[in-house]
Amino acid sequence: MEVVYGIGAAVPAHERSLASGYRGRVAAELEIAPIAAGEFEELLPLISAYQRFYEVEEIDEERNRTFFRRFLAPSEGGLLLGARRDDRLVGYACLYWHYSSLEACDSVLMNDLYVTEEARGQGVGRALIEATAAVARDRGAPFVEWATAPDNHTAQRLYDATGAERSVWFSYELRV
Repeated sequence: MEVVYGIGAAVPAHERSLASGYRGRVAAELEIAPIAAGEFEELLPLISAYQRFYEVEEIDEERNRTFFRRFLAPSEGGLLLGARRDDRLVGYACLYWHYSSLEACDSVLMNDLYVTEEARGQGVGRALIEATAAVARDRGAPFVEWATAPDNHTAQRLYDATGAERSVWFSYELRV
């Protein structure tokens, strides 16, 4: 059974105000659904574009293929959501099944969110966020987490407009 997260269906009635903010700007033909195995190769160039956006020096397509394949549904690790318009992939979100030890619950980490350059500003990112929230609700997770680079002001404007709150936590990385 294929799950499709439609624009209105992605948000329960009591949260429709979030959806109404973009309903008129998103073409009706936008479809958000898990990436199927047959669509996976079409997704790889978007993953590489996301990595180039964040200035990854050495993009390894075979490593990407191996790493991201683990998130094809059904997966114990996460989910790849794709946004399609006119039978063309125009964006994706990579979700990791995650945990919160502070709240002792499952959560969903939206680790990647990418929209192709020509589809930006058309509500695709917001639709992917809303579909991610629907996935979290379906899993019984009370919240979705994500991060962005401090200088990615365009993404921050979108995230702020969704009603999400900036975390008070600082992120650290230790290369080993």
